[in-house]
Amino acid sequence: MTVDGARILVIEDEPAVRNFVADSLRGAGHAVDEAPDGDAGIALARRNDYALVLTDLRMPGLSGIDLVRALRAIPDAPEVVVLTAYGSVATAVEAMKAGALDFIEKPASGPDQVRLVAERAVERRRLQAENERLKGATARTPAVRPVVADPAMAAVMDRVRRVAPTDTTVLLLGESGVGKEVVAREVHRLRHGDRGPFVAVNCAALPEALLESELFGHEKGAFTGAAERKVGLVEAASGGTLFLDEVAEMPVALQPKLLRVLETREFTRVGGVRTLTTTARFVAATNRDIAAAVEAGRFRSDLFYRLSVFPVTVPPLRERPADVTALAGRFLETARVRLSRPDLVLSEAALAACRAYEWPGNARELRNAVERACILADGPEVRPADLGLAEPASPAGGDAGALAAVERETILRVVRECGGNRRAAASRLGISLRTLQYRLKEYGEV
Repeated sequence: MTVDGARILVIEDEPAVRNFVADSLRGAGHAVDEAPDGDAGIALARRNDYALVLTDLRMPGLSGIDLVRALRAIPDAPEVVVLTAYGSVATAVEAMKAGALDFIEKPASGPDQVRLVAERAVERRRLQAENERLKGATARTPAVRPVVADPAMAAVMDRVRRVAPTDTTVLLLGESGVGKEVVAREVHRLRHGDRGPFVAVNCAALPEALLESELFGHEKGAFTGAAERKVGLVEAASGGTLFLDEVAEMPVALQPKLLRVLETREFTRVGGVRTLTTTARFVAATNRDIAAAVEAGRFRSDLFYRLSVFPVTVPPLRERPADVTALAGRFLETARVRLSRPDLVLSEAALAACRAYEWPGNARELRNAVERACILADGPEVRPADLGLAEPASPAGGDAGALAAVERETILRVVRECGGNRRAAASRLGISLRTLQYRLKEYGEV
């Protein structure tokens, strides 16, 4: 909804006043409905989506305060501005305590006063709706917990658990596809739980002008096409976490503005003059050698030092052999549901082939391979060929045997650390309880 062309309801029992207010708003381009009393107004408000209701406080029937409460109790409630007689400011204050946003003393000084108050109220509602949209977008996808089966990943999560309760900026380093966003979400979860938004932006995905507007928002008329004020992600992430993915790709011209936010928590919308603040916690990530980018002049050194207060390197999958099996099991469970193949399992040969392969695309490549294999598999088991991998020459010996031993020790260690709680151990390992029980039976740990 834009400020221009909003839908507004006027509730007023005096026809002359009602017509004056309604005509003033129509003159500003708004669509206006009218009601002669509170009961009729409530009926209209419950049937229609109004951005704003302007209502008199003194009318026959429903009291003004009760009317305000009733309007604000409607789902997706409109803003409410009350019309009150000169000298009745105390009553207007009482109405504002009941949920009204503002008041206009009658008689109004002119149409411009009505339009200005209405514009502020409508803009407030639009900004609130935009905030909810941005925050809601972060909650649509359930957070995926990191797989912590390998000691290398356990060391990463130990650092994460230490920094998460603080507001310190975290810089996640690692190859593409290693799961940096999953780790960023864990930093957020450990700090905020289910409260506060997690807002992510890929700094390499947008051109400079759009990225600036996306991060900091813009004012109406700031540039061609800016038909309304927009809340930026820095503002929307207040009370939560802003995840800056591919931060090394941020245009040099925007880097001073990001530095200012990190240092002062202050920013300005594009085309704006008012200084705003944010309480967002910043987590950044890159798969580039950001120190080399600093040396080459592509990334500001002061911003690099401000981002890398607490660097965490997420190792590639080839250095986390125990995670390969756990991740393959997790991806298989997801693919089985999506592709309606509930009985499909990974054969021992397929698991051995997964452990023997280096996965240059890391977890992203493994996930794609497992999903593709679920489509290609003819029988109840996924074979190495379904994954596009070679059959291991000796799955029971050599390196594969050593990796199987590492997997066994990791599973038993995690079960011990979870005090024998198999459900908790399975969750930490990223595998199903059924898979864990199968492995423990295989190891003779019944």
